[in-house]
Amino acid sequence: MALPVVAIIGRPNVGKSTLFNRLAGRRIAIVSDVPGTTRDRVSIDAEWGRHRYLVVDTAGVEDRPHDELMWDDIKAQVEVALNQADAIIFTVDVNDGVTDADYDAADMVRRTGKPVVVAVNKADTVSREEMIYEFFTLGLGDPHPISAYHDTGIGDLMQSVFDQLPALEDEPIGQNSIRVAIAGRPNAGKSALFNALSGEERAIVSPVAGTTRDTVDSLFDYEGTRITFLDTAGLRRRGKADSDIEKYSAIRTIGAIERCYVAILVLDATEFVTSQDQHIGGYIDDASRAAIIVVNKWDLASELGLDKAEAEDAIRNRFKFIPNVPIVFTSALKGWGIDTLFPTILEVYGEFSKQMPRAEVNRVIFDAMGQNPIPGIGSQRPRIYRCIQSRTSPPTFLFNARNPELIHFSYRRYLENQLRAQFGFIGSPMRLAFQSKKDE
Repeated sequence: MALPVVAIIGRPNVGKSTLFNRLAGRRIAIVSDVPGTTRDRVSIDAEWGRHRYLVVDTAGVEDRPHDELMWDDIKAQVEVALNQADAIIFTVDVNDGVTDADYDAADMVRRTGKPVVVAVNKADTVSREEMIYEFFTLGLGDPHPISAYHDTGIGDLMQSVFDQLPALEDEPIGQNSIRVAIAGRPNAGKSALFNALSGEERAIVSPVAGTTRDTVDSLFDYEGTRITFLDTAGLRRRGKADSDIEKYSAIRTIGAIERCYVAILVLDATEFVTSQDQHIGGYIDDASRAAIIVVNKWDLASELGLDKAEAEDAIRNRFKFIPNVPIVFTSALKGWGIDTLFPTILEVYGEFSKQMPRAEVNRVIFDAMGQNPIPGIGSQRPRIYRCIQSRTSPPTFLFNARNPELIHFSYRRYLENQLRAQFGFIGSPMRLAFQSKKDE
């Protein structure tokens, strides 16, 4: 059976994202006192006691939307979250009492017929707890006083949620899914690609740069393999972030890259490779994550006068620090290249997580040293005794050596190239670690 979905619904600025972060156990949704900060659905697997569930944060439901142009899309996202939810946490602010927007949002929730629990947030004193009775007028059941910020009342709230859900049979959750982050500059087509890959209109797609602010997750099954796609906010150049919220979004994006296995760097064919694209590639390289480069909007290639072979050469020249990275040309708008991208993700993840036999690794290294001995410095000469692959994801090779500090970085790169030539590791970073050993 699928994990139950618990959606957090309410008007703006009542603390939905703070509650989401509390339930998730870490800061995932952006928390701000600016109404309307959350615009996409943000979700994550969470645990409460022995219960596993999927918690979903949503944009605030408003009676007077502050952003008329985006409201239709935002409302559609909230309605999708309501339709997919098995239970709803309706969140209100004790300090404001019941507002017209609360009544409007409550009507929206009531029409779903789903189990609902009312969370009266910011009730962090005895006097505020006594103010919760006004919220009976919403007609959604008993209100629960909580403080998401101070972590009070959360246990009773979640007990009420799960009391209204049917008991789930224990199921093996299965192996962890392959986490794939979709990163790139604003308006490169990341959200459109995310929707095309996940098979649903999950992220808001708009020609307005910076529409996506949070990291949005979507779990997908591809031929029996679980893949979690993470759509991320676009990363602008330093100094170009228009607000604190965009700065927080950049932190979330870098965090998504760090917690993924495979990072897809989306380039815009109309602008090709920019310095900011290279900076984002640098974040992926620094995080030691497997990489795929996607050139989106390739349906415009003919009118832009772009040639695929020339484009590949130019991209590889600009991303020399990500060796052997696969390049996929797509049009998320027309669905081009999506079928190619899925097997590429599986291939790159397989390279990222594979383990090579110790004997084979040693053979490659000693053959490489036989063809090109390690140069020494003066009378001192370094010596490698053995090499093993000490871990995967990323593949890491541990060298046991004498005087390892004398092994020049160019020779270390030579050894890495020999390992890649023999074992592949396409699109995957590689770490080489050297530890000292004395002659016996």
